[in-house]
Amino acid sequence: MCYSTQTARVLTAAGQDMRFSLLGALGYFAGGLWTAWGGRKRIEAQQLRNLRRLVEKARRDSPLFHRLYAGLPPSSEVELRDLPVTRKPDLMRAFDDWLTIRSLPLERVRDHLRDIRNVGVPIDGFAIFQTSGTSGEPAVIVLSSSFVEYYYGIMAARFERYHWRLIRDVQKLGVRVTITGGNGHFAGNGLNKLVQRLNPALARGLGLTFIEAEQPIDRLVERLNAISSVAWIVTYPSMLSILAREKEAGRLRVAPALFSTGGETLTDALRARVLRAFPSLTYGIADSYGCTECLALSFTCSHGRKHVNEDWVILEAVDEAMQPVADGTLSASVLLTVLANDVQPFIRYDLGDCVRFYTDPCRCRSPFRSFQVEGREATLVHVGDVTLSPLVFDVEHERARRVQLVQTGERDFEVRIQVADEAAAGPVFKEVIGSVNRVFRENGLNDVVVRESMVPPHLAPSGKFHEVLPLKAARRSPEA
Repeated sequence: MCYSTQTARVLTAAGQDMRFSLLGALGYFAGGLWTAWGGRKRIEAQQLRNLRRLVEKARRDSPLFHRLYAGLPPSSEVELRDLPVTRKPDLMRAFDDWLTIRSLPLERVRDHLRDIRNVGVPIDGFAIFQTSGTSGEPAVIVLSSSFVEYYYGIMAARFERYHWRLIRDVQKLGVRVTITGGNGHFAGNGLNKLVQRLNPALARGLGLTFIEAEQPIDRLVERLNAISSVAWIVTYPSMLSILAREKEAGRLRVAPALFSTGGETLTDALRARVLRAFPSLTYGIADSYGCTECLALSFTCSHGRKHVNEDWVILEAVDEAMQPVADGTLSASVLLTVLANDVQPFIRYDLGDCVRFYTDPCRCRSPFRSFQVEGREATLVHVGDVTLSPLVFDVEHERARRVQLVQTGERDFEVRIQVADEAAAGPVFKEVIGSVNRVFRENGLNDVVVRESMVPPHLAPSGKFHEVLPLKAARRSPEA
């Protein structure tokens, strides 16, 4: 990769600029190496320094946190347990008081987000993204150039020799393609476009090619097949499932050496299926865990474990009462503190994910704690007193390109299908509905109604496709 060493600048529509400094990224890179070499003691000391610095900044410059932290100990003495839990709805309601800058009121930001042409375009020197809203109201995310520098610097600092060799070898094989939502200001598409504006040489070095996930599957497959050498595909697990199906059917011809996934739970069953469908996967599937609120939350080591970037990120596994759970215990939720973003403080922010920290050290010998992700509360299906994981429903069908089970009432569901060209819809509906009804009966639910629907399967605004759409998520869908 050949990167420009000069500071890149991009002019925004508002007449301001955003700068990306390679020296800034190198600073995070060097600091990340230094922290890791010092082991747990140095990591924990750096984390506490960064936490107290962030708390002081939030107290001083964010009216919301000034009020929230009014009765707390001095910032130089504060501990994580002293800080209250924060939640997205409350923060978004107080958006204008939340930021540590006063130049970006929510209405101005929303006006920027209304124009799809502004994807990846900074405003007043800040990048603006939006979450998909899977767990509720979409959040607006504001990132400074220093966070972008952190993103690239810290992730490079976590690379092992394995990762450098992987990137070098895969780049020799061909193009990197990202398949994600293109109809909104989401991080997958937005970060690519931002980097192309900030530093074209960096974007070229990363080989960024983008394909919108929302388009019909046959068109998406045509676009992939038209690329002469697809070596690396970055996408969601739900899209990975669709690609595996298209490969098994012989319609998808690409032979990538690597898949990178994130944004959803990658199951062991899907991993095994994809590896069978794509024997070309020399480097397998690299599954990461992050979110728009913190793009560099964790890193995946050469042994496949996810490790928290603990010098700049705090991840707390908690129970229903927001109290810590022991390592090895599945959490009810997880609290995120982003120490690298002092423009929009995320401090003990309830993400809603279920995680389990490992009790044993990783074989990669990283000093950073490792964990598993089990899923999200927002994806669970609730029928009366019974709670079901979406994974218990096998709604896939060999003669359908997309099948979706949508909960329209507490005990009412509908099946939506995009059939393959040669398939008749009737038999597909019958077989899928029969499979769904068996799951309900096996769980003691005999009074659930499952109907067929002519409404097409619905993709989230970010381009994610959920085969099972629980009631809350279905109500947010305009097609539901």
